[in-house]
Amino acid sequence: MSPAPRGGPLAGVRVVELAGIGPSPFAAMLLADLGADVVRVDRPGLSPLPVPLEPEHDLLRRGRPSVALDLKHPDGLAAALHLVEQADVLVEGYRPGVAERLGLGPDTCLERNPRLVYGRMTGWGQDGPLAQAAGHDIGYIAITGALGAIGRQGGPPQVPVNLVGDFGGGALYLVVGVLAALLEARTSGKGQVVDAAIVDGTAHVSSLVLGLLGAGLWSDRRGTNLLDTGAPFYDVYETSDAGWMAVGPLEQAFYDTFLELLGLTDVAPNRLDPSEWPALRTLLADTFRTRTRDAWAALFEGTDACVEPVLSYAEAPAHPHLAARGTYVEHHGVVQPAPAPRFSRTPAALTTPPSPVGADTRAALTAWGVPDVEGLLASGAALDTSEASVP
Repeated sequence: MSPAPRGGPLAGVRVVELAGIGPSPFAAMLLADLGADVVRVDRPGLSPLPVPLEPEHDLLRRGRPSVALDLKHPDGLAAALHLVEQADVLVEGYRPGVAERLGLGPDTCLERNPRLVYGRMTGWGQDGPLAQAAGHDIGYIAITGALGAIGRQGGPPQVPVNLVGDFGGGALYLVVGVLAALLEARTSGKGQVVDAAIVDGTAHVSSLVLGLLGAGLWSDRRGTNLLDTGAPFYDVYETSDAGWMAVGPLEQAFYDTFLELLGLTDVAPNRLDPSEWPALRTLLADTFRTRTRDAWAALFEGTDACVEPVLSYAEAPAHPHLAARGTYVEHHGVVQPAPAPRFSRTPAALTTPPSPVGADTRAALTAWGVPDVEGLLASGAALDTSEASVP
């Protein structure tokens, strides 16, 4: 298998990914989407996913080959270090100290490759009282205040899938840190360690809310503020067919258009008076229950009322705007998001589909110049699961 052609702004950047779950593979996927040459080092015969998933649907593996190496075998470790010597970036998502025990810690890797950017992805960070504790997205965002801020007044906190912590406060901050360190290394000639912790990133994305809270313009009680369903003009409303509409006309001009389209201009309570919000909420809820979701979507389409239908993931790819932009694409038979963001001169593009564990071991190690690949396979230090390797 010859290496897939690479475009995008990161073409020429080489990345070694030590396989993990959640935010670290998402970060590696994003780097690959943007054109980096990423090789994923998996454990032989073992998928790190906590749930079974067919390889073609494990989208976080897309765009890069899978090399299966036994890192506890001396020859497997030596092969991994050979990859590190040629890389610009290494990404790992182990608990603190695990990479060091494997012989792939930052001191060892930076000694081999002083220009290496060593990206570390954890929930709690590399230090602190919880650094060695197990955890998941829900716990990380819980202690930052973010989870406690999401939900309706009087109700429990609402879990926002794992988008806020794992991917927003975690993976995206790892990518930002890696790219910043990579840029600096090209000036200084020196690599460094990037400690990306989900707790840190989640706190950082909360900057606006914390500023408002400090100024006395935000209540620390969820569901009582302008952007957390406290305001009736920034909320979701059920329709006659059990669908939902997302309403967000914050600015007065947009709100005026909103009321006009609803036919409520002359009867709506004063939205500037919070004491009138319960009555306004009831009026809006009663109004939206008179038509179907699609009927309301058609009424508001193309206006500045800031109202949109709430779509499911299954429905979203067919939305006319997303379809026109190609936000979702079908690639190798699987509907998935296209690379983002977009670039005018060096556009990114999807390349290879997700690879099963070890499917590219022989080809990828050869392409990266690792010596004696056949010896690695014969010794059991590496495993190739491609059809070409089966007798």
